[in-house]
Amino acid sequence: MENILFLGNIGAGEILIIALVVLLFFGGRKIPELMKGLGKGVKSFKDGMNEVEKDLSVDSNESAKSDKK
Repeated sequence: MENILFLGNIGAGEILIIALVVLLFFGGRKIPELMKGLGKGVKSFKDGMNEVEKDLSVDSNESAKSDKK
């Protein structure tokens, strides 16, 4: 836990400074929009992963059925 994301020893002070820089850079109004877009991207990624897993399980079931014939 000491090397989170290979950033070294990052503490609460450093996280606070980063948050303040992001706030100054984007402004208070843009941050909710950014987080909303990030959430939609994560949801889309998860949906895509679930679709791939479903396709793989269907393909493996079909190949198992054809092997039995």
